[in-house]
Amino acid sequence: MRRSLIAFALILVVELLVVPQLAGAHKALHLLGSVQPAYIGVGIVLEAAALLAYGQLTKTVLPKDGPSLTTLMRIDLSTLAVSHVLPGGTAAGAGLGYRLLTEKGVTGADTGFALATQGIGSAVVLNLVLWLALLISIPLRGFNPLYGTAALVGVLLFAGFGALVVLLTKGEARADRVLRSVAARIPFLEEEAVSGLVGRLATRLRELTADRRLLVRAIGWAAANWLFDAASLWVFLAAFGHGHFISLDGLLVAYGLANVMAAIPVTPGGLGVVEGILIPVLVGFGSYRGVAILGVISYRLVNFWLPIPVGALAYLSLRVGPGASGRSRAQELERLAVITSSETDDRRDWARRHGLKSPSAGKPRADPRPDGLAPRG
Repeated sequence: MRRSLIAFALILVVELLVVPQLAGAHKALHLLGSVQPAYIGVGIVLEAAALLAYGQLTKTVLPKDGPSLTTLMRIDLSTLAVSHVLPGGTAAGAGLGYRLLTEKGVTGADTGFALATQGIGSAVVLNLVLWLALLISIPLRGFNPLYGTAALVGVLLFAGFGALVVLLTKGEARADRVLRSVAARIPFLEEEAVSGLVGRLATRLRELTADRRLLVRAIGWAAANWLFDAASLWVFLAAFGHGHFISLDGLLVAYGLANVMAAIPVTPGGLGVVEGILIPVLVGFGSYRGVAILGVISYRLVNFWLPIPVGALAYLSLRVGPGASGRSRAQELERLAVITSSETDDRRDWARRHGLKSPSAGKPRADPRPDGLAPRG
């Protein structure tokens, strides 16, 4: 039933969002003959800069003695590849990132804090970029109902983020009492483990908010990630538009709307949603439809599809030695696919690492996992 619903959702996205935008795309194929290769190269470099900025963001929110930037870049690429393959893949990508970071010596609490701060903080910065673009665009070009939807999503995100910050920094004692009380009533939760996790998260959040320089760096790298990515789209559009650049406010509004709406986990990495929003909004801001179609498709080839094989190679570089055979590498990728997609993988190991009691602790049990698979982190 779940797979049928996912397939139905994908069909709806393609039918309602993608197909109408690609209708008549063959009429724009003549633009391929006049594409400017230099712009394509610049667009790829800007996309690489966006990934580097995201790696720097990961390093900023982790403790100073965390893994090197090179290792973090490989972990980020691995999680990005997974999130681009599985529907709702952000959760699976975060799970893989958690496992890889803890294997590199980062504590579970620090890893959880870093992943949460990275994801939520990055989304907050994206909404700020969108709101600033809307403040410039609406007086000049008028209001669109889609703006209201995106603004509502942003308000809910800011409210939730603000409540979390206040809860952990100003009301830690109250949060600890409430969670201890809840843990005491749930058979599988350990009060001390939950309390320790809350304390560690609150400490890390206070450190981040108290260190202005660290906070500015984190916000700066998150903003650089989005802006480099948007600049890559801008250049890809110009590659097919004979150097004609769309207005900055139009680009940022289209880019922000597409990525905010792509946060709804309907398809992997917003596939279909991003294209279905970007193309008509860009056309609304003055781009030729053919230029918008080819520019967005080229941009998504680099932004969405290219990180999948690159991320697979990055994952293999973390888990398999450089002299490994092709067979062992294929087996490792198969192992990754099984672990990230399986919902029945060993939950007891995961539970123990997150402060949960195992109902069958101390009792021997058969290992249900396939031979050679490590427990899920």
